[in-house]
Amino acid sequence: MEELVIRDADVVDGSGEPSYRADVVVHGGRIVSVVKEAAAAGCQRPEARRELDAEGLVLCPGFIDMHAHSDLALLRDPDHSAKAAQGVTLEVIGQDGLSYAPVDDRTLAEVRRAITGWNGYGDDIDFTWRSVGEYLDRLDQGIAVNAAYLIPQGTVRMLAVGWEDREATPPELDRMRQLVTEGMEQGAVGMSSGLTYTPGMYAKDAELTELCRVVASYGGYYCPHHRSYGAGALEAYEEMVTLAREAGCPLHLAHATMNFGVNKDRAPELLALLDAALAAGADITLDTYPYTPGSTTLAAMLPSWASEGGPEEILRRLADGAVAERIRHGMEVVGSDGCHGVPIEWDTIEISGASDPGLASYVGRTVQESADLRREAPWTTARRLLVEDRLGSTILQHVGHEENVRAIMRHPVHTGGSDGILQGTKPHPRAYGTFPHYLGRYVRELGVLSLEECVAHLTSRPAARLRLPDRGLVREGYRADLVLFDPATVAAGATFERPRTFPTGIPYVLVDGRFVIEDGRRTDVLAGRAVRRTAV
Repeated sequence: MEELVIRDADVVDGSGEPSYRADVVVHGGRIVSVVKEAAAAGCQRPEARRELDAEGLVLCPGFIDMHAHSDLALLRDPDHSAKAAQGVTLEVIGQDGLSYAPVDDRTLAEVRRAITGWNGYGDDIDFTWRSVGEYLDRLDQGIAVNAAYLIPQGTVRMLAVGWEDREATPPELDRMRQLVTEGMEQGAVGMSSGLTYTPGMYAKDAELTELCRVVASYGGYYCPHHRSYGAGALEAYEEMVTLAREAGCPLHLAHATMNFGVNKDRAPELLALLDAALAAGADITLDTYPYTPGSTTLAAMLPSWASEGGPEEILRRLADGAVAERIRHGMEVVGSDGCHGVPIEWDTIEISGASDPGLASYVGRTVQESADLRREAPWTTARRLLVEDRLGSTILQHVGHEENVRAIMRHPVHTGGSDGILQGTKPHPRAYGTFPHYLGRYVRELGVLSLEECVAHLTSRPAARLRLPDRGLVREGYRADLVLFDPATVAAGATFERPRTFPTGIPYVLVDGRFVIEDGRRTDVLAGRAVRRTAV
């Protein structure tokens, strides 16, 4: 007898087509049958060892988080309820060009320092791996949800070139090609870049194009955090479209927003650019989170020249009064590339977390607010925090526009990505709330998307980008990664005031046919594994 039948569910199958009522049977980690309108038709109803009454609930494929920063959280926290409770059954990690494989001993230490604000330093992690394949093998030991991995181009450059702002030599470029080749052969689904983060941002387009050609040859895709989301954002998007076309590589635009005052009401221009490229045959998708503020590290706001050489060099420059004044001028007057070419507005920079618990008084306040309390200039406050927290502070950056968020999420190539940073006392609520926020706020309350459209954006479209032939739809033979939610009550509990609050209205989540959320509570099941690239 089969293991489970989910009875009388309103199935939103991920295709974008209208919902239907059905019994769905699960066995051996897969959907073995979908019996539509069985009760009404008087058909013989399927039976199983366990029956779940889904009356009033929507059944859909598990949500795919196309932009996650859970690279260490998956290993550190087996519970991982921040994502499991949202209905996320697959995360794509290795984002923004910086992660923990491939590395050697030197670069592992450097990258741990560089992205402490994203993932913590990792004192509680046993870093037994060095290659992409070894990292994926580590995930296979059991994680809460599935994970796919992007080769981080900045880490690759760190290995082959270092932290210098210069062109790679031919031997260095050969080594980067080889590292990307090895990562793809070991199961990565593509390559990411963080082109406002060092050292990846030091790569010129010709270098990136060569690496993208390798990715394309393995059927992968390129996922850039491009060179600007502020001044010059449209030019930065166009640069990536041109680069991907030259390389013959599918393109997925990470957290595709139009932020800062210079881009208010300009989402239609971005969408027109994408539509023209799509009409010309380009293979492009994008992801967004359904919120206006962004989130990153305070150190990311610095000019790239101040970051050359790595974290220790940044701290040395900050300690030098004359150099620190150059940094201030670049940030406040010129507009640093770290802040997307826009002069920084300290009243938009809210400290969301500090690695040093002794600096907790900064958290929840903007840099401007903390500076006013101290009766000092905001750069003095920011500089002190950078040094005392050794670059580990995270921020919320309140620079987005709601009309742009809504316009971009309507586009047919849109997918959902939380960009969720789980570190910090007061993280962005997108880490705990992205997917129920889409369903509750933008579907039920605002009607920006229909339920069927939204589910397709969060399931089948990302599965297609990842080239996963058996995920993203409720179909016979597909993986039983499934979510059951109440469309009348589903909502993000997380807010900016209480960002670690779990969602409501999602009582059941299955990964590989096993309940990771049951009756609204996290079970002890660790059914997730590494999802490796499908061979071309």
